[in-house]
Amino acid sequence: MPFSAIRLHWVKVPLHEPFRISNGEIAIKDAILIELEADGVVGWGEASPMAGSFYSEETPDSTWKFLCNRLIPDFFKRPELDPRRCSEWLDQYGEEPFAKAGLEGSVWDFAAKKERSPLWQLLGGSHRGIESGAAIGLMATLPELLGRVERFLREGYRRIKIKIEPGRDIELVRAIRQRFGSIPLMVDANASYRLEHFPLLEELDRLGLMMIEQPLERKALAEHAELQRRLQTPICLDESADSLEAIRNIIRLGAGRILNIKVQRMGGLWQARQAHDLARSAGLPCWLGTMPELGVASAQGLHLATLPGFTFPSDVEASARWFVDDIISPAIEVSAEGNISLPDSPGMGYSVDLKKVAHYRVSQEEFHG
Repeated sequence: MPFSAIRLHWVKVPLHEPFRISNGEIAIKDAILIELEADGVVGWGEASPMAGSFYSEETPDSTWKFLCNRLIPDFFKRPELDPRRCSEWLDQYGEEPFAKAGLEGSVWDFAAKKERSPLWQLLGGSHRGIESGAAIGLMATLPELLGRVERFLREGYRRIKIKIEPGRDIELVRAIRQRFGSIPLMVDANASYRLEHFPLLEELDRLGLMMIEQPLERKALAEHAELQRRLQTPICLDESADSLEAIRNIIRLGAGRILNIKVQRMGGLWQARQAHDLARSAGLPCWLGTMPELGVASAQGLHLATLPGFTFPSDVEASARWFVDDIISPAIEVSAEGNISLPDSPGMGYSVDLKKVAHYRVSQEEFHG
């Protein structure tokens, strides 16, 4: 099969408001788009680490360098356009899961277009709407937080997630409960709590939450297991669920009852599909997380979320929720009932708007065989 080119596009898209978690914030979304062209067909992927190093060791700069200097040149030596075999080939690289997810995503989109099938079909999913949940970062004031909750409930989102940290937690949840009653509500700590906070987390346990996401640090699986034994509320593991080995350990220890599966962190769609299968076989429900990501990664994640083990609302929201613009057409939209419907067309079902890519692009590279 003629293999033409891979083009990398580093884009920066401003956010409407900063995305704040307990250990950092961003105001501009960096994403590296991978455009793979072969046999007259173009597949798209997205490598989407956050700027700075507060969320992961990988940054847009490190991912760009890894793609340009190592991963793409190596791929040209042995191009693999079967997505499952591509995933197996990517296993040799122990670093940069975001770069691997981006390249593998372009191969999945390419393969689905070649087969004239929607991506969900290749992944083993089903054609169904995906429930969307709204995620709200740390707000400067309580009235701002309550205003965001009211807005997203009015827009139809199926659950609300708020970020918390020590000192900004119980008061926020109680205020939401007082104003909005028993809405589907969860909290995300982004690993900001420690053993001495167990009594506080036990107090949160009495507030009727869907789940408490990643209360303790990433490697503290035994401590998570001990905390879960004390709580009725399910613990959802996010940062800890960063590999198949980690998920096996989570299951073995009983460290949580729900998993947040992120395609970018897992290193690609096939690794994330295997994580889903492990969780489902152990009876752990899942949901699809984002960080957030632009339209390419979000759309591909939504296709994965059609698998049966994804039973909680996704963190994928409307394109206009976070970003002043997106680089796909049509934009991702959430219905008044809080669902996202995927297009029926082959591949991920969304087109990449090259004019918008050019507008937001800050760097590009092109590779030929």
